[in-house]
Amino acid sequence: MMKRILLFCVLIVLSCYLVVAVTVFNDRPTEEQCKGLQVSIKDSIDYGFVTPKDIERLLKSQHLFPIGQPLGKINIQEIEHEIALLPFVSETECYLTTGGNVNVDIHQRIPLLRIMSDNGDNYYIDNKGSIVSAKSQSVHVAVATGYIDRKFAQNELFALGQFLQSDPFWDAQVEQIHVTPKKELEIVPRVGDHILFLGKAEDYEEKFSKLQTFYKEALNQVGWNKYQRISIEFKNQIIGTKKEN
Repeated sequence: MMKRILLFCVLIVLSCYLVVAVTVFNDRPTEEQCKGLQVSIKDSIDYGFVTPKDIERLLKSQHLFPIGQPLGKINIQEIEHEIALLPFVSETECYLTTGGNVNVDIHQRIPLLRIMSDNGDNYYIDNKGSIVSAKSQSVHVAVATGYIDRKFAQNELFALGQFLQSDPFWDAQVEQIHVTPKKELEIVPRVGDHILFLGKAEDYEEKFSKLQTFYKEALNQVGWNKYQRISIEFKNQIIGTKKEN
């Protein structure tokens, strides 16, 4: 019986404490001014598509810059909404701190490929398969051209972009991907005066592994400009078309 009474008293004390703590926090003077803006780009070490300066310029242009403003008049939800509209922002969280600052945490979209289709489309495919506007800034990634609709870009080309990003050699070597009317892929490399023909958009790991072996064992011996076309369309077969004299 005594234990139950003690437990009941402890619960009452904790409840009162929580009520007082919440009340004190929420009753912060609404005229207290914001002292600082802290923008944290969570993946800024590897990518710099969004910077704290970009966020500062955006908030000033939209009259949402918080420093010096009364805390009670700062619209956190509106700040989050405006930042989320930036093309290269994937996720954002904005909140007030107990010290009177506004903190903004941002995760970026990471472009894999730029799509410049014959139908006039011009956009990026990011690392989640989403379409990102290409109007804001230029990003150094491989460009895909030709007969590309959005479904093909978000499926077959997205898978190719993922593979390229995971392999440093091919990520640096592939400059352009051209999609033919038959939905077959031609690759323009950065090094070597030849076209790589992949055929259907599938089996990327196997095809590029076979091609890398051919690079090491053949092109390093005969020269990187000997062939005008190298086909790796078929399994266990590489067909090289030599340049005419």
